[in-house]
Amino acid sequence: MSEERTQRGTEFRWSLALAAALAGALLTTGAVAQEPAHPFSTGMDQPPSGIQNVPPKIPVEEIIQKFGAREDELKRERDNYTYEQTFVIQTVDADGQVDGEERMSEDIVFTPEGKRYEHVTDAPAPTLQRIMLTQEDLDDLIHIQPFVLTTEKLPLYDIQYLGQQHVDELDTYVFDVAPKKIEKHQRYFQGRIWVDQRDMEIVKTYGKAVPDIRKGGMENVFPRFETLRENIESNYWFPTYTHADDYLHFAGGNVHIRMTVRYRNYKRYGVQIKIGTPTEVKPDKPQKP
Repeated sequence: MSEERTQRGTEFRWSLALAAALAGALLTTGAVAQEPAHPFSTGMDQPPSGIQNVPPKIPVEEIIQKFGAREDELKRERDNYTYEQTFVIQTVDADGQVDGEERMSEDIVFTPEGKRYEHVTDAPAPTLQRIMLTQEDLDDLIHIQPFVLTTEKLPLYDIQYLGQQHVDELDTYVFDVAPKKIEKHQRYFQGRIWVDQRDMEIVKTYGKAVPDIRKGGMENVFPRFETLRENIESNYWFPTYTHADDYLHFAGGNVHIRMTVRYRNYKRYGVQIKIGTPTEVKPDKPQKP
């Protein structure tokens, strides 16, 4: 997206992007936000905390194939659900105060013919000034933040087994995930995933969307985020919460942002057919002898 922001129909184009000239003009007028120490780097190359480096009881490749198959089932299931989706993006100044915000709520629903679409239910006027919103982040909202690592995607990634970790009463296998090759105009996840040992399904992800895009004086960079899933139905773990609290690195300085995405009220889609006008049917009265 260019510097002019647009919204067409129910499409919401959002991006954590900033033109270099704009960044310089805004960020050199005050203190540049400094990024605090972070437990993970972008490439997840720091020693993992709380992860036991012990081999699994079954071969690692078998675990990968099993959770890939479960992710296939998850994708098919989730495509048959309606749900509410709300996201909020804020910029934070050097004093820790929110100085800009954009938010939107929408229902993911179906037409009577069964076609899925997004219906915007709330979209207050945005107050963001230091970042702009574009197409890549809409794609990330759909495909990267609720990351689903299906068998079709497995060959695209290097998947490294790290060990096992007890997370929120779950015993999990932990893997680092990174794209083998970055193709033009394609988006990927890079980070860490936690796989429930019982259901063989991803229950948590931490990382970021890649690549960052810097071209023609335009910078489009993306935050690190964490996505949590919950057991919704039949041992399927659907994404319910994504959160980011990170610094975006632009040529003119850093911008502190916070992002939250919530997925609520999952309901399986069903078609109800009504014929004629409904009327009350009373049982026959017993006849007198």
